[in-house]
Amino acid sequence: MAEITAALVKELREKTDAPMMECKKALTEASGDLAKAEEILRVKLGNKASKAATRVTAEGLIGLHISADAKQGAVIEVNCETDFVAKNDDFVAFVNGLARLVAERNPADVAALSALPYGEGTVESTRTALIGKIGENMSIRRFERIQTPDALASYVHSGRIGVLVEFAGDNEVGKDLAMHIAATKPKALNADGVPAADIATERSVAEAKAAESGKPADIVAKMVDGSIAKFLKEVTLLSQPFVKNDKQTVEQMLKEKKASISKFVLFVVGEGIEKKVTDFAAEVAAAAAGQA
Repeated sequence: MAEITAALVKELREKTDAPMMECKKALTEASGDLAKAEEILRVKLGNKASKAATRVTAEGLIGLHISADAKQGAVIEVNCETDFVAKNDDFVAFVNGLARLVAERNPADVAALSALPYGEGTVESTRTALIGKIGENMSIRRFERIQTPDALASYVHSGRIGVLVEFAGDNEVGKDLAMHIAATKPKALNADGVPAADIATERSVAEAKAAESGKPADIVAKMVDGSIAKFLKEVTLLSQPFVKNDKQTVEQMLKEKKASISKFVLFVVGEGIEKKVTDFAAEVAAAAAGQA
C-alpha cells in the first residue's frame, strides 16, 4: 500500500477544498491514487450535500454588486442553516461572487444562474462542493438585477438587510435613500405599489375595530378609511418621514434635492421562511420517557 504522506493529503485538499481528514480517508481508500481519491471525495461530498438538502435554510447572507459606473447592479439572498456559517469566509465569497455574476450575466432565474460557469465548474457544482466542505445546506433563494440610465446606490446592514436603489440625483441622496429603506422597510414607493392583499388584510382589521365602537355606519366607514390612509402613509416610501429629518417626507426631501427615485429592492434574510423551533426540554423529556 502506498504511503499516505502529508504532502499528498495537502495536494488533494488544494484540489478539492475538502477537510483534511476526509482527504486522508479518501487517499487511504484509493491506496494513494490521487485521481481516484478525488473521485471518492466527489461522491462523498455529493452524498453529504444531498443529506443536507432537506434541512431548513433560514439564515444566510445578502450579497450586492454595483458596476463601476453605477449603471448596473444586483442584490441576492443565499441561505444557510446557521448564522455561524453565514460568517464563513468561503460562504461570504460565494455570495458576493454570485451577486457580481447576476449583475454581469443577467440570468433569467435561479435555475439559469445555477447553470452558469463559476470557478472550476458551475454555480451549482460550487454550491454542492461548499455544502460538502462546510457540512450545512445552502440554497440560492432569490435575486434581482437593475440596469439603469440613471444611477444605483446600495446599502447592506450586517449582511442581513440589503437595499438596491435606482435614483437620479447626487450620490449622497442615493446613499440616504438606501439607508432609509433599510431602516423603515417600506412595502412600495407609493400606494399604487402596495399589494392588494395587504390592504385587504388591513381593511378587515380596521373594520373589526371600528365596528366595536358602536358608532353609526357612516362614521365607521370614515374610521376605516382613515385607518387605511394611515397604513398606506406608514408603508409607502415617499410618504414616510425622512429618517434624517422627520419634519419632511421622503418625497419632500427628494423635491428639495432635485432628485427622484424610480425603484428599490429590499431583501431581508429569511423573510417569510418558517424556521424550525426546537423545544430542547421537550426533546430531553421524550428521550428520557423512551428509555424508561
